Amino acid sequence: MSLRLLLLLALLLAGCARGPVRQAGDGELLAAQAAREAALAGALHWSFTGRLAVDAAGEGGSGRMEWRQHGEDFEIRLSAPVTRKSWQLTQRGGHASLAGLDGGIRHGTDAQVLLREATGWELPVAALAAWARGARAPGPAQLEFGPDRLPRLLIQQGWTVEYREWDSALPPRPRRVFARQGEASVRLVVDDWGDP
Repeated sequence: MSLRLLLLLALLLAGCARGPVRQAGDGELLAAQAAREAALAGALHWSFTGRLAVDAAGEGGSGRMEWRQHGEDFEIRLSAPVTRKSWQLTQRGGHASLAGLDGGIRHGTDAQVLLREATGWELPVAALAAWARGARAPGPAQLEFGPDRLPRLLIQQGWTVEYREWDSALPPRPRRVFARQGEASVRLVVDDWGDP
């Protein structure tokens, strides 16, 4: 092969490669992420609708999801179109309730514990509120950034969260979020972001 042909082949292969992954050590990217998270934290009331699929060691389900956040309080509704079943997880003023499952409404002080006891789903509910918006939850976290300068991978609380698509809002918000911890996985596709 001639040198010219090798250079052309190298340029073509380079054009097919994915953009660079930037590690969290990049101060400029971390500063931009911190500014984005501060803007999101300023919006105490937010909501989204979309689709959720949960798998916990072979047990799980999927359906339409509505999440409405009011400061620390929230309401999460999940409805399965095939079975026509739905449930609602609510937290208000430090009190959690879960409605829609067999046996009536269940109450507790921790939404995550209540959900795990009732369904077997080990979901970090408080962290999901941050992760769904492309932000870190409180505590240590590792970040990797994609070529769009937005997070593409977040590792926190033993979960690996992948951001596969973002919208064009200011600040940008995720449209496709996949999270995994051991045998548990959560797949979220956001159809619409809005205010409560």
